[in-house]
Amino acid sequence: MKIISIYTNEHKIELFNGVGGKETLKVDGRIVSQKRSITGTEHHFKIEENGTEIPYKFITGLNMNGISISLYKNNEPVIEMPRRKISFLFFLFIMMMVVMLIAFLLKSIGR
Repeated sequence: MKIISIYTNEHKIELFNGVGGKETLKVDGRIVSQKRSITGTEHHFKIEENGTEIPYKFITGLNMNGISISLYKNNEPVIEMPRRKISFLFFLFIMMMVVMLIAFLLKSIGR
């Protein structure tokens, strides 16, 4: 599932999230990074601009508002969102509540 598309200079940077927390980062349709994560990770890659390879860093995470995404070019922020990470225990609590809700809904449908 596509999470976001970011256009910078003449490039399109896309983040996809798949089953099992697999994050795929594409630049102009080409995969530049793949990592598994549940609560967020950092992707490091380079984009050639005017004959020079420029380092980029794409950070994903979870915060109290949902998904947090930040993009840095040459260590300078392009997009910078608050990175107030939720604790792992809070994340487990939320996941437990979701599982319980699904179980309740499945039980209700079965009646």
